[in-house]
Parts: sequence; structure tokens; C-alpha cells
Amino acid sequence: MDTVSETENPTPKGPASPDQAVLTHLRQDGTAQMVDVSNKAETTREATATATVNSTAEVLALLGAGELPKGDALAVARVAGILAAKKTPDLIPLCHPLPLTKVTVDFELDAESVTVFATVKTRGVTGVEMEALTAVSVAALSVYDMIKAVDKHAVLTDIKVLAKSGGKSGDWTL
Repeated sequence: MDTVSETENPTPKGPASPDQAVLTHLRQDGTAQMVDVSNKAETTREATATATVNSTAEVLALLGAGELPKGDALAVARVAGILAAKKTPDLIPLCHPLPLTKVTVDFELDAESVTVFATVKTRGVTGVEMEALTAVSVAALSVYDMIKAVDKHAVLTDIKVLAKSGGKSGDWTL
């Protein structure tokens, strides 16, 4: 088996030109690497993400009342989302394991959907966008799992980061 060390194919250095983005998870030969963050400054970092589960008004009423055949889906989904945020580096191979200091998972229900929100916070050298996205994704999957007995046509949609703060790239909100 051929092995290639990082010294043989170092990570590209320097800023990307406006028309050429640098993909930091790829070495010059195109193979994957976990980015070296050892020289980055530790800062407080936070990210909020969202996902939506579309269903029927009848199912959403049962969901909101905690009266689904499988039980309180939102309680299960909340815990699943929190656990998922903590397990992100086990699921997304190039994510750094981070000491998360806060994970919240919340829900907004209306007549057509339940929207999942997750906020993740840490004090560290890399951001928590992937942890927030993983939290909402798994929470939404858990909602789907809990409602599929009564709605086989539910749809997961609109998974995205809404905001992030901290780090060199600065703060932004969608």
C-alpha cells in the first residue's frame, strides 16, 4: 500500500484568488485530510441551523399535543439532536472533536410543518456549523421516524445554517 505523508503533499497555503476557492480538506494531490487547526486562536464560537419537516395539519396537531402512537416525538427529537451534535465527528469523518459547551434544540409548529432549530456553542479553534447541522438533521429524522406511522408522505426540507459567530471568518446571519 502506498502512503503519502503531509510533508510530501502539504496543504496549499495563502489566500485563494477571487475565482479560485481553496478547499482546505484536500491536499494538493486531491486526497482528504483533517485540517490542521493547531495554530488557530481559541475563540467563542456559535452556530444556529434549521430543518423543516412538512406533514399534515392532523399529524402536526398530534405532534404538538404529544399524542402520536409512538409517544412524545418532540422530546425524543430534542434529545436525539443534542446527542447528534456531540457525535458529529463520529459521523462526519473530517470534523474535529470539539468540547461543546451548549446545545439547544427547539421546535416551531404551524399547520403545515415543524421547524427544528439547533444552536451549538464552544470555546475552541474551529466552528460548530457542522454540529448544528447534524443536530437539526437528526432531530428532523427523529420526528419523521415518530410520525411515519401516521404520515408516510412527510418530507424533510430546508436544512441550512442560519447564523454563525466567532473565528477568523467573522459573524454572519442568513
